[in-house]
Amino acid sequence: MKTATAPLPPLRSVKVLDQLRERIRYLHYSLRTEQAYVNWVRAFIRFHGVRHPATLGSSEVEAFLSALLQIVGGDKLIIPFC
Repeated sequence: MKTATAPLPPLRSVKVLDQLRERIRYLHYSLRTEQAYVNWVRAFIRFHGVRHPATLGSSEVEAFLSALLQIVGGDKLIIPFC
């Protein structure tokens, strides 16, 4: 039997990275985790020409990860995106 979880509170910020920080803090993640997540999202957004993340989909994620593999080298990099 699945237990009901409380709904997440509404986000107060309108900026995407601030919304990410707000949600991470609500979930009580560490400051270092917050910084890492924000840096990866910022890199993803910049890679795609500062487009709004709502306009980006799975093909853009694949392109970003493929570019990371080409920069570092696929056999040398293990990306912990699980």
